[in-house]
Amino acid sequence: MAKNEEIMVSICCLAYNHEKFIADAIEGFLKQEVNFKYEILMHYDASEDGTVDIIRSYEQKYPDLIKPIYQAVNQCSKGKNVFSCNCQRAKGKYIAICDGDDYWTDSKKLQIQFDCLENNPDVVCCYHGEHVLTENGLIKESGIPPEFHRSYTSYELMTAQVNISTRTVFYRNVEALKDYPPECKFIKNDDTFLYSILGQYGSGIYLPDIEPAIYRVHEGGIWSMKKRAEQKSMTMNTWFWIAEYYARIGNTKVENQFRMRYIIGSMSAVPPVCLIKIFVNIFIRYTVSPFKKSKKNGSVEIIF
Repeated sequence: MAKNEEIMVSICCLAYNHEKFIADAIEGFLKQEVNFKYEILMHYDASEDGTVDIIRSYEQKYPDLIKPIYQAVNQCSKGKNVFSCNCQRAKGKYIAICDGDDYWTDSKKLQIQFDCLENNPDVVCCYHGEHVLTENGLIKESGIPPEFHRSYTSYELMTAQVNISTRTVFYRNVEALKDYPPECKFIKNDDTFLYSILGQYGSGIYLPDIEPAIYRVHEGGIWSMKKRAEQKSMTMNTWFWIAEYYARIGNTKVENQFRMRYIIGSMSAVPPVCLIKIFVNIFIRYTVSPFKKSKKNGSVEIIF
């Protein structure tokens, strides 16, 4: 393909302590059989292993395709949202996601998903199934229940009444994602916030004919190895800040959905210490606005 051809798809991949796995992820990107140009955006977040050496070796082989960011200091530990940082540089009309410890198995995945969105202008994203790969090498069915192997309405996406695997999703690079909302700085579950934003632009389609992606469960997994209580706390945090987002843009109906879910959910199955933090957040929400407008240009500034 000509070098000046427009990039149609951006693959976004976060890599941290993925030395054992990152090659599988990159090989899954490289084997895609497509009739369009795509780019691979790697974000290396200062690992403690040899992940960076593997990424550099692939970059040297495919300099026009693989475009990494190499962090010298871990950004997650500083509270930075590396997901939005990586995706905001995407040049593609569409974005596909796969973290460095997961991988794709279907060489036609991107082409099928590209054709789906090209032919369905009212659809904002499409996705497919996955299998789980454990540390002892066993592959089993996804933890996503069969009833969620379906398409979703715009409203279901907006209100996070979905169960979509991030390593399978393919979506439009919509305007709201090119300048991520300030609330994303505090979000713990980027995928939930992403799907909610996408729901403002259309519905989602499940594609059963794509071979399942592989979700790797391992000791260093950011989400899979967290305790249930911590996962619950992270989810409550995410619902709180999504409610803040919808409050700021004036969508009271969706705001109230997340506000009530946050309050009710936080009162069940959350340790007392976490519950205290949650009610502190509620108090702050209704006494001090977390945002103020700049007098200079009217932009939103986070003040805590």
